[in-house]
Amino acid sequence: MPSGVSASAEEKPEQKVRSYSFPKEEHLCRKKLIDELFGRGSSFGLYPLRLVWLPTDASVAAPPQVLVSVSKRSFKRAVDRNELKRLMREAYRLNKHRLTEAAGGHSIGQLAIIYTGKEKKPFALVEKKLISGLERLLTEPYVAPATKDRKKRP
Repeated sequence: MPSGVSASAEEKPEQKVRSYSFPKEEHLCRKKLIDELFGRGSSFGLYPLRLVWLPTDASVAAPPQVLVSVSKRSFKRAVDRNELKRLMREAYRLNKHRLTEAAGGHSIGQLAIIYTGKEKKPFALVEKKLISGLERLLTEPYVAPATKDRKKRP
């Protein structure tokens, strides 16, 4: 045995290291995909958040593409909207492993996290609601919305 290495260090199984990053590839930016998400996606609300998602064809272990949004109607000042978006991104980044490490994977391809509250809430509450929303996403089946005859805006 090499000097300086204990026997217990050699016997430890390798543990998978979690990645807490939120790279650009996981951001939902394409207008076509966003329109599809809001047109065909299923949603539910957990005040002060609303989650809209669109499933993939098969279960995957990769994280979904995520959109984070705060209404300009509710928060006029950009600094307030940016603060809330930063809170939601941080809460998602720290808890996305609940989706990626789920047994059997998950079937969420795209996800929108929308802040619907009228006042700023503390990080602890936003994170708690997001966690319960992610858990609900894993258990709730996808229900396609009824088709509506909407006229497209010019």
